[in-house]
Amino acid sequence: MKADKNNSIGRFRIIVILMGLVGVYILSTALYTMVSKREYWTEVSKMFVKENVPIQATRGNIYDCNGKLMAGSVPEYRLYMDYVVIDKNEKARIKAQAYRDSVFTCQLDSICNGLAKIFPDKPAEWFRTRLLEGKRRGSHAWRIYPRHATYIQYKECKKLPLLRDASFKGGFYADEILQRKHPYGSLACRTLGDLWRDSDAAKNGIELSYDTILRGKNGLSHRMKVRNHRVSIIDREPVQGHDLMTTIDVDIQDFAEKAMVAKLKEPLVNGEIGIAIVMECATGDIKAIVNMHRAEDGEYYEMKNSAVSDLMEPGSTFKTASIMVALDDGKITLDNTVDCNHGQFQMHGRVMKDHNWHRGGYGTLTVSQILEQSSNIGVSRIIDNAYHDNPKAYVDGLLRIGIGIPLNLPFAGKGEPIIPRPDSQKRYWSKTDLPWMSIGYVTMLPPISTLTFYNAIANNGTMVRPRFVKAEMVNGQVVREFPTEVIKQQICKPSTLKDIRFCLHNVVKLGLGHKAGNGSKLFEVSGKTGTAQFSENGSYASHKYMVSFCGYYPSEAPRYSCIVCIVKRGLPASGGGQCGPVFSQISQFVMAQALARDAKEAADSLSVYTPAKKVSCSKKDSTDNKHIPNVIGMGARNAVYELKKRGLKVKLQGAGAVKEQSIPAGTEITKPGTINLILE
Repeated sequence: MKADKNNSIGRFRIIVILMGLVGVYILSTALYTMVSKREYWTEVSKMFVKENVPIQATRGNIYDCNGKLMAGSVPEYRLYMDYVVIDKNEKARIKAQAYRDSVFTCQLDSICNGLAKIFPDKPAEWFRTRLLEGKRRGSHAWRIYPRHATYIQYKECKKLPLLRDASFKGGFYADEILQRKHPYGSLACRTLGDLWRDSDAAKNGIELSYDTILRGKNGLSHRMKVRNHRVSIIDREPVQGHDLMTTIDVDIQDFAEKAMVAKLKEPLVNGEIGIAIVMECATGDIKAIVNMHRAEDGEYYEMKNSAVSDLMEPGSTFKTASIMVALDDGKITLDNTVDCNHGQFQMHGRVMKDHNWHRGGYGTLTVSQILEQSSNIGVSRIIDNAYHDNPKAYVDGLLRIGIGIPLNLPFAGKGEPIIPRPDSQKRYWSKTDLPWMSIGYVTMLPPISTLTFYNAIANNGTMVRPRFVKAEMVNGQVVREFPTEVIKQQICKPSTLKDIRFCLHNVVKLGLGHKAGNGSKLFEVSGKTGTAQFSENGSYASHKYMVSFCGYYPSEAPRYSCIVCIVKRGLPASGGGQCGPVFSQISQFVMAQALARDAKEAADSLSVYTPAKKVSCSKKDSTDNKHIPNVIGMGARNAVYELKKRGLKVKLQGAGAVKEQSIPAGTEITKPGTINLILE
């Protein structure tokens, strides 16, 4: 009995030990699978199912005022090779793997040579090494090219051996991603804005301000692998972003930028920053906005939207506002005279100087002549005599005529005007503040605020908010307009406005602004020069200046206003002499463009106009909605319209007229799909 009991205990121990060994084996195998083979099985699981895969919505395009594409989303591709066939049917898997390995080995040279031609930045030997490494690792998702491929490059890859096969057979596949492109390069890039790298998140500019319109809503899908086929099942369709039509005119923008850079590079200018803004008087539409900054390589690029964000002492362009306040308050008339002495005058312990003080000054000037010659002494004496005992009345007058009104522009980082007040608890008001403020110091304005004030003078006294976007569009059709907004119905009395316009006309005709009006006999220009010295770290020793000219044209019936500003170091520093010529060039170009486009604008002020090559479209193309039309040669707008009315999604690459369409004309449309257009 005892022996049987001992035998039972021994057998039980053996069973326990065996079960323990089996358990250890199972655990060690599981651990090995989890650690050593984790990457492999993770990839395998991804091949069979992947949940919540986002479907990126196509971001809306941004057009100029004539329908030229300035920013658009175009498809690019990440290219992959899958070296391993996975199939529950072992015979089918072995057969497919044998085919893939055989073609890969036999055609490797052809594949590598073909890829080197498509991507000339990499030699054939590089592709050989890359492809063999992926095969050695047995990867399911091996990048065969480190950068993104264009649609054309992707289509060329699909012509190569093995790569031309279906993905489940040859192993080649691509992930499509949408990239933001600017067909006109850096033109107005700081105003248009950017997206964060490898993301559809808006960073700045119009892209950020109107992100909710442009972005759309991403969709959702899940992917499964069924018998070697990757199948995407859409759970929620993406909602494509809407397009925006801006007020910018690409041609004016391009000309203004080139004119500005040419002036900045002149040896006597050698500018650090160049700003130019062109505005349509009645609507406030910004037709061009240039922000050129000198980089370390000596060239000029758009780095910051200084026209909107930088607060600067405006200098002598501010004198117009000072004289307007005094005229509107009845403190002076244009017939009044001021003794400007010999170019120097004591103002509360500081010496006020005119620019020609070393030549003996101006002597006695009328109010109109004071603006014509931009006399510091003349303006400061007028304002100090009129408002010395009540400087608050002067500042209130500035606010009344629209100086310092926040423009509420749709840009992050926009600069808001700073107008010191004598009754402010935040800042000490000295006796010299009033005279120096009257000539454009102490006060800080972004250039676009100065232009908005001058535009109001041109616009019969009505101040309008600068407008950058005029319409929201879907499929080329306007669904919402952004109307012109009036900030101030009347900035001053009609008599005051008449006097100021008379003075500004004479500044160009008789005074320091004559270079702004040179070159055209067809129209006249009005405006004001400006020169202000920068204070850096509380000192003017750096001899840094901001020179400018702000005005409008034609003088008798203004259509456009414009400001040109240059930041430079050292003398000479002259708003009329250095900014006036740029203003003149821009004004002549704009007027020439305006005359050429009047007929088109009269037809439809919000039409998306894209010049296109003349094409011969058959009646079938225009009326048959069951077949792909021939859009080769059409402008982008017309091509998109023809395709989208047939239920197709359209992706654009490039700018200009359609050069190539991914689906041939005449192909029957059996279900909604996407067609890619290459523009040139």
